[in-house]
Amino acid sequence: QVQLVESAGGLVQSGGSLKLSCAASGRRSSSLDMAWFRQSPGKEREFVASIHWSGTMTYYTDSVKGRFTISRDNVKSTVYLQMNSLKPEDTAVYSCAAGYSYGDSDVRSWDYWGQGTQVTVSS
Repeated sequence: QVQLVESAGGLVQSGGSLKLSCAASGRRSSSLDMAWFRQSPGKEREFVASIHWSGTMTYYTDSVKGRFTISRDNVKSTVYLQMNSLKPEDTAVYSCAAGYSYGDSDVRSWDYWGQGTQVTVSS
């Protein structure tokens, strides 16, 4: 079993930055691909970014390319999401996920989930 715990999100002004982290525990955590998803009120959960278990490949949804960076530290079993140039439309509950699904943006393909953390971007 794998447990995922996200860091606290927060409130940031438009154009600002925020970095989320997600700590994984469990014997297989360093060999799992990791991803971030987000869900805004009234909308379905959507894919944000994923990273291969090796850390050598990353994949982003178009709306965050050039603004967000996903990374991981397998020694610390932690994945990060650096969010720059934040926009009000980035406001959502952000959740990390783990599985063997690098490059797959389908929510159903990911096996383990964190509890989610709120990110609010004010205009």
